[in-house]
Amino acid sequence: MQRKQTISVLKYLLFLFFGLILLWLSFRKLDMNEIWHEIRKAHYFWLFFSLFLVLISHVFRAARWNLLIGGLNYKTRLTTTFYAIMIGYLTNTAVPRMGELVRCGVLSKKENIPFNALFGTVIIERIFDLIVLAMLIFSVIVFQIRLLKDFLHDFLRPFFKAVFVNIWDISLFILLLLFLLMGSFVLLKRNKHRFDKHPFYLKVRTFFKGMVEGVKTVKTMNDKWLFIIYTFFIWLFYALMVYVPLMMFPETARLSFVDGITLLAIGSLGIVAPVPGGIGAYHFIVKTVLTSLYNVSADVAISFATITHAGQTLLNITAGGLGYLIILLTKNQKPSNEKL
Repeated sequence: MQRKQTISVLKYLLFLFFGLILLWLSFRKLDMNEIWHEIRKAHYFWLFFSLFLVLISHVFRAARWNLLIGGLNYKTRLTTTFYAIMIGYLTNTAVPRMGELVRCGVLSKKENIPFNALFGTVIIERIFDLIVLAMLIFSVIVFQIRLLKDFLHDFLRPFFKAVFVNIWDISLFILLLLFLLMGSFVLLKRNKHRFDKHPFYLKVRTFFKGMVEGVKTVKTMNDKWLFIIYTFFIWLFYALMVYVPLMMFPETARLSFVDGITLLAIGSLGIVAPVPGGIGAYHFIVKTVLTSLYNVSADVAISFATITHAGQTLLNITAGGLGYLIILLTKNQKPSNEKL
């Protein structure tokens, strides 16, 4: 157990170090006085307005999650689900991907809903969000191919060069991985009678069985169209969240809503990177997009990235902290998870 914790800590420090390297690369060769000047003269009304839009998107996310929970024949308050989500975002600020587990744990304890079933619903959420993000990236590439052609060539060329140079190593790795998976499956199937009586195996099987039930809620939930509508509004407010802060600087205020969607699609790669709070990765990608695609000066581009990232981080800390406090203060509140 201690070894596993040590590996987790080392992995966290490695990604944090990687993020700090990207942060250094983002600020390298820039005049800090100029950046500070841009940060001070920014119109912060647009930042606060965008953070309000973010909260609305999270409300839609909570409502969408409630639809999936309803598919499990459980019910929960919208406010409780919202607080759990914000606590999850607070956790993600420090430890990437841990927030999904934490928000399931909070809601499970608060409303007495099985954790594994909730985790299954989160998997469904993430699958749909990844589909939407992939569609956004594809649409941006197709409809702005002229704008993105040189950018993608310069940005992705090192990656594809490395892939094709080491194609045999990658193929060997994939074959070895498939062999190990198939071997494990055969071993498990042949010795199933031995595992069936082992307590650990029973717990794992029960967990995955419940998780599968959570995933199946995409079929059993009511109002499937409402789920799609909520997903649309979540991403619409995400797009507005990126577009509205562009008004903070005269140099970025000229960009259109479509440009904001482009920034959202590519900039999201910095958020989903396994770096604590997206630090460094977000700054590097947003700065690169603004300077390379839209000829925004490096000082303004990094100032925009710094302000929006700081705003998002402070919102997650504040709203997540308040959500945690409210959950604690209402811990004696009767759960609302009676069977529908």
